[in-house]
Order: sequence, then C-alpha cells, then structure tokens
Amino acid sequence: MTSAILSARHVGFAYRGAAPVLSDVSLEVTPGRSVALVGESGAGKTTLLRLLLGLARPTDGQIVFDGTELSPRRRSQMRAFRRSVQTVFQDPYSSLDPRQRVGRIVAEPLRSLGLLTSPRSPQDGPARRADTARGEATVRREDTARREDANGRVAAALDAVGLPADAARRYPHEFSGGQRQRIAIARAIVCEPRVLLADEPVSALDVATRVRIVDLLTELRETRGLTVVMVSHDLAVVATLCHHTAVLEHGRIVEQGDTAAVLGSPSHPYTRRLIDSVPRLPRLRDEA
Repeated sequence: MTSAILSARHVGFAYRGAAPVLSDVSLEVTPGRSVALVGESGAGKTTLLRLLLGLARPTDGQIVFDGTELSPRRRSQMRAFRRSVQTVFQDPYSSLDPRQRVGRIVAEPLRSLGLLTSPRSPQDGPARRADTARGEATVRREDTARREDANGRVAAALDAVGLPADAARRYPHEFSGGQRQRIAIARAIVCEPRVLLADEPVSALDVATRVRIVDLLTELRETRGLTVVMVSHDLAVVATLCHHTAVLEHGRIVEQGDTAAVLGSPSHPYTRRLIDSVPRLPRLRDEA
C-alpha cells in the first residue's frame, strides 16, 4: 500500500472562544490520487486546506507529512515540506504582486527555499576574506549563476503552463484572469512540488477559461506526477480532476471515497442534497 504524503489524523480546529470549525477529520493524500474537498460554504473546507498547508495548527489531532507530525519548530522538516507542498489561491487578481514582474513572482519560491545554484570558488573562506577583489568577483559569479538558474527554471515553468518565456518580463495587469491563474500555477510548480493545494482555483474564471485551467491541471497531474488537493463547489470539475472526494458538513467528513462512487451513488443524505442542488438546464419544449 502506498504511504501517504500528507494526512490529517482525527483533526479538530476551533478559533479561540468559538465553536469548533472541524471535528475528528481524517484524510489521506497519497501519491497520484488527487483529492477534492466539497461541501457548502462554512463546512470547513478552506480551514482544512490551511491546516494541510501548515498555515494553522490543529486544536486536536495531527497533520502528518511523510509519516512525521508536521511541526513549525522543525526547520529542516518545514523546509522539505514547503518544497513538496505548494498552493494556488482562488483569486488570480489578488494573489500576484502587481509591483513585480512575472519572472520575479514565479521565481519567489526558488529564492525563499534557497534552491538556486550557488557555486563556490576554491578561493572561498579565509582566502576570500583576505582578497577583497577576488571575493567581489566570486560574488558576481555566484549572482550571475543564480540569475541564470532562476531564468531557466522560470522559463520552464511558464512553458509548462502554456505561457511564452517573454511573459517573465511583463507585469500581472497585462494578462487576463486565466493567464494570471496560469502564472500562479507556474509559481507553484517551479520548485517541482509533489502536492498542489488549490482553493477554488477556477471559481473566479469564466466557464471557457475554467475548462482550460482544469485541462492544464490534469496535464500537470499526468506529466509531472503532481497530486492535487482541491477545494471546489463545482462537482463537474471534481469529477474531471479528482480520484478521491471527501464531503464535509459542519466541520465533519460525512462521506469519502472514489469520486465516481461518491458522486454517482452517494450514501449520505447530505451528499445527495449537494448533487441535487447542481443547476441543470431546463428542457426546451418543442415549438409546434
């Protein structure tokens, strides 16, 4: 049996002085099996995603990464976690810094995680400190190497999401909503993560653009072995992209399993109500 990359074990969460948002939630994210979190607004989906991302700590239970409880105090663990688990937010208009060029935005995880090439000269150490000119030359070489490394990785990430390399020189406001979400996805995949956590990644987009972004996520899942964990209200997106679906109601998982089984033959009344609430086009009567 494949070990989980990321899991929630009997997780509960409550804000101070408030009623629990999550209660006894257990969920596993295994390699190659993308997961959907579905439910009405206020069900606790985004809170669970935040816990899985390490942005909050559970009140009860554990978030486990590669078999070990996730702890912000363990720097080496958090460094490996941040490289392995990246996120895409809902709104492509607010998730990108409008003051930064796209290339710098996409390269941000590489810089923050220290993943850029930094070759060391044999003259580093005491010799470098003794010879300022030689030290400055070494620094320039390192800066050039890091810049070239970043540019190459950014270009590859942009290409993977269907954007040209020259997009790196432009600003976010020069792109459409769908293109901005592609930029956000490029930023998420540039460090080659194992898991992508996505909070309603297509809800702010028009229908045609949603389809293209879902197709892109499907392609990345298949070509890069990327495992997607997605919060979504759109059951059609869930059926297309995710192998496993967990249904949350009032902070509890009431049903989970293979997406085809959960959406095709739901066992819980709440799941059936969710499916029945999906809008359908009315039948057109023949004009006669």
